[in-house]
Amino acid sequence: MNVDAIKADVQALLQDLLQAFPINDQHLLVFGVSTSEVLGSHIGSNGSQEVARAIYEGIIEIKDIYGFHLAFQGCEHINRALVVEKETAEKFLSDIVTVIPHRNAGGAMATYAFYQMKEPVVVEFIKADAGIDIGDTFIGMHVKHVAVPVRPSIKKIGEAHVTMVKTRPKLIGGERAQYALE
Repeated sequence: MNVDAIKADVQALLQDLLQAFPINDQHLLVFGVSTSEVLGSHIGSNGSQEVARAIYEGIIEIKDIYGFHLAFQGCEHINRALVVEKETAEKFLSDIVTVIPHRNAGGAMATYAFYQMKEPVVVEFIKADAGIDIGDTFIGMHVKHVAVPVRPSIKKIGEAHVTMVKTRPKLIGGERAQYALE
């Protein structure tokens, strides 16, 4: 697997998302990643720190430009809890839980992110503004209502299927409701 290609593809995905939904330091972006799927293996069977590193480095380079906050979803063995910076947990009012992700309970991506962050913590729930799912990890439980699909120019990272989502505020009211200023 070409880690430089993985990093470049992740950055292309982020650029697609940013074009569809400009995010900044007021927004939270969730990532669900199966490094096993990137390598062409069944989810949770072949985690790779090397793949996680390439993805993380690609994300961080773009994050440093735009300033958005990050959350990395862990696997089902930690109930899909998320690794975030302590500052992010505080800003978005997320309750911190006690668990340290590792390859067999959390997954390679969440584990790698945990050990790269300045003050990593794990939270149980978030309501992200946007998300990227690499390997069908199902990040939907951590995205605000209403979720709107974003069609990426790249459909796969390695062998892993990619989906992306942005959110918008709910449209409420009835037939008399108005949604734009006249």
